[in-house]
Amino acid sequence: MATIPSLPSRDDVARIARNTTDITGQLLDTAGNITRIAINTFDPRDGSGAEALRVLRETTAELAEASASPQAQEAFYRIVDTLTRLGTSGAPLATHPVSEPAQALLTALGDSLLPVLDAVEPAVEEAAEALGELVDATSPLLPTAAGVMAGVLLALAPLIRAAADVLRDSSPELRRIADALTAALAPLLPLQVALAERAAAAGAGVVRATLPPLADLTEAAAAGVKAGRPLLVAGEEFVVSGLEHLQPLLLASAYRAGRVARAAAVRVSAAVSPAAEPGVVVAVTPARG
Repeated sequence: MATIPSLPSRDDVARIARNTTDITGQLLDTAGNITRIAINTFDPRDGSGAEALRVLRETTAELAEASASPQAQEAFYRIVDTLTRLGTSGAPLATHPVSEPAQALLTALGDSLLPVLDAVEPAVEEAAEALGELVDATSPLLPTAAGVMAGVLLALAPLIRAAADVLRDSSPELRRIADALTAALAPLLPLQVALAERAAAAGAGVVRATLPPLADLTEAAAAGVKAGRPLLVAGEEFVVSGLEHLQPLLLASAYRAGRVARAAAVRVSAAVSPAAEPGVVVAVTPARG
């Protein structure tokens, strides 16, 4: 087991605290001087331009003198030294044995999640690509669906306006209904809360009791599926081969239905549309697909 590194002693901590307090006092004194300079600068009694310039020059000189004084330089050096010592004293905490369990936990999480993400990534990419192809294939239907939806909304608009007018005219009756429901349901709410608590407790007990048999049933079902995998594969093969044999028949039936529909459409359009010139006979033949 790794040795625990030495931490700062009580005397070192007390000395650092005294130095910090001393530096804080010097900084407060400097802040007081800067505040006094600012008050003198923005004093409303010195309103003339020449007086403002004089105060600005004095302020600049006092700031330069305050920052260049040995006391300020010493305070700055001591601040840097204190921060350096605090960083040096806290650095062993990163390699302290207490941090090893946290590092091991993070490493285990990373080692466990990365293989899962790597295994799921191809499936996610394939599903996204298939979804994109599906959307691309169904894109011709989107304008029709949008038009149908717009038509339905236009047809429902008068009904919605009529319902709104009726409800607006019946607001006193609606208020009476709401008051009656409130008066009837308000006494039942505490009972419902108590029943919900009892139901939650009973449900938790049921879940605890049913989880072990459910786990056993899941394991048995998994074993059955594993044992019947050849039968499932054979059934899938049979279904796929049946679809392959039915495909030509379905295509031929669809082709014939399309020809009949196109011929009927042409005959209906020729019968409905008036002839362009009297005495002209129009012969119509079905279009061959």
